[in-house]
Parts: sequence; C-alpha cells; structure tokens
Amino acid sequence: MDANLLTHAALAFFAVGVFVYGVILYNELVRLRNDNDRAWANIDVLLKQRHDEIPNLVETVKGYMQHERQTLEALTQARTASMQAATVAEKAQASLLMTGALHGLFAVAENYPQLKASDNFLALQKRISELEERIADRREFFNDNVNTYNTRIGQIPEVFLASFMELKPREMFKAAEGERKTAAVKF
Repeated sequence: MDANLLTHAALAFFAVGVFVYGVILYNELVRLRNDNDRAWANIDVLLKQRHDEIPNLVETVKGYMQHERQTLEALTQARTASMQAATVAEKAQASLLMTGALHGLFAVAENYPQLKASDNFLALQKRISELEERIADRREFFNDNVNTYNTRIGQIPEVFLASFMELKPREMFKAAEGERKTAAVKF
C-alpha cells in the first residue's frame, strides 16, 4: 500500500508540476504578445505625429515650390496611404512611402534657398527629422520584440501552447527596396 501511495503522490506531483509549467509558459507567451503589441503602438503614435505634421509642411512649401507639383503630390499620396492603412503591414508600407516622399521633398528643397531660409520650413524639417529618428529607433525595438516572439512560439514546448492559443508569427518592419540600395557617392 505504501508503494501505491508513493506512486500516486509522485504522479500528482508530476501533474501539478506540468500544470504550473504550462501556466508559466502561457503567461510568458501572453506577455510577449502584449510587449509586441505595445512596441507597435509606440511606432503607431510616432507615425501619427509625423502624419499630423505633413499638412503644415506642404502648406509651408507650396509657396516656394510652384514647379515641384509632382513632389508635393507624392507626399500627399503617401499621407493618404498612411491614413487608410489598417494593418501593421499596411502601416509599415505606408510609413516607408512617407519616408521616401519626405526624403524627396527635402532633397528638392535644396534647390530653393528662400525655402531653406524659412523659419517655418526649418522648424518643420527639424521636427520631422526627429520623428524619423525616433521611428527608426522604435522600428529596431519592434523588430527585436517580433524576433523574440517568433522564436519563442516556434520552439518546443512553446510551439504546442502557441498553436493551442492560435498565435501566429508576426512580420518585422522591413526596409523598402530603395532603402537597401547603396547610395552613390560622387566627387
């Protein structure tokens, strides 16, 4: 009888241990998912701030750049795409379009000395550049977070619990093809 009681106690202890381990894994996966969502929300806030500065920038630039309609239209289209983006992937793509349009605008602005001397333009350019830097930092943090999340939900034993929780791998915030190209330097 003592051996039978000892066997039952060992099985009960094992079952409780497996249950506690499962709860710990579950809580860790929930924390990772929430950290990932928070990291994206932080990017989204910065994207919104940048998005809100675009009309001010366009209005400031319009008076100086009458012949650069295509540049302003590209910026306006990028802002529209940003407003219409719903998913993380769509927002990431819209953000990359916006970044490209802003780089184009700032490059064209170099041809307008009066614009470059405008206090409004300089303040907006500085504000948008700061937002771009913060977005880049947050993108790196988000990608680290997504990598950790994707790694954890793909490892054993987490893969079984992740499947039960219907957790799917998430996409990283990737650079656009144009951002990957090496810049040509001419002297």
